[in-house]
Amino acid sequence: MPDSPRPSRRERWREIIFEAETPAGRRFDVTLLWLIGLSVGCVMLESVPSVKRAYGGPLQAVEWGFTILFTLEYLLRLCVVRHPLRYARSFYGIIDVLSVLPTYLMVFFPGMQALLVIRILRILRMFRVFKMVRHVNGAELLVRALYGARAKITVFFAFMLAISVVAGTLMYLIEGPDGDFSSIPTSVYWAIVTITTLGFGDITPATGMGRFLTSVLALTGYAVIAVPTGILTSEISNLVGVDTSDACPSCGVHGHLPDARFCRRCGAPMG
Repeated sequence: MPDSPRPSRRERWREIIFEAETPAGRRFDVTLLWLIGLSVGCVMLESVPSVKRAYGGPLQAVEWGFTILFTLEYLLRLCVVRHPLRYARSFYGIIDVLSVLPTYLMVFFPGMQALLVIRILRILRMFRVFKMVRHVNGAELLVRALYGARAKITVFFAFMLAISVVAGTLMYLIEGPDGDFSSIPTSVYWAIVTITTLGFGDITPATGMGRFLTSVLALTGYAVIAVPTGILTSEISNLVGVDTSDACPSCGVHGHLPDARFCRRCGAPMG
């Protein structure tokens, strides 16, 4: 029986970067996760005024180092994937760009760090956290379960919103507009806080009927808190064990059936 042809160097790198079944692929994923975590930690530390005053320079240098590494990683992904443009337009391709773009934009806007738009662009560096999703087992399964249960979750959300509006309106009528419940929107805010069992305490009823309604609403919140959990658990149980972690060689998406011959997103051959 003739030996199977050895994969090309590009194909081997694609398996390392996009697949997690090989030891080299697992090492690549773990290393990338550590780099992502450390880079996010630097961004968080840089937001602390005292830390920024004392270590602003070193933190910026470290951030530039991470930016260069993530840029090289993105370019490497484009080089090894079979259809670079398709990957660049995918969700994770866009996230890869957003994770490094703000740092480069700061070069063209020196001295403008105080502007709100620049701050927003700097916060976009936190988007690299989303790159962790594709490296955590079960993360895409959770996303697919949420998507599959979107109709049921929407109905549940609408039902809870209706209860909050009705309860808030009743509390406005019971307590009156002279107290903390000065308007129906304010009363609806109280109902949402109460039914979700947060209970900030910034708005409290003074009458006996108002306190009774508060108790009923809080108990209702405890009674329905398990509903979205049950919906999501049911969707996950329907998806567990039906797909693999094989990545599409064209766009890099995971979550295919074991006998899938074509990508579920872009339609490219899996072989």
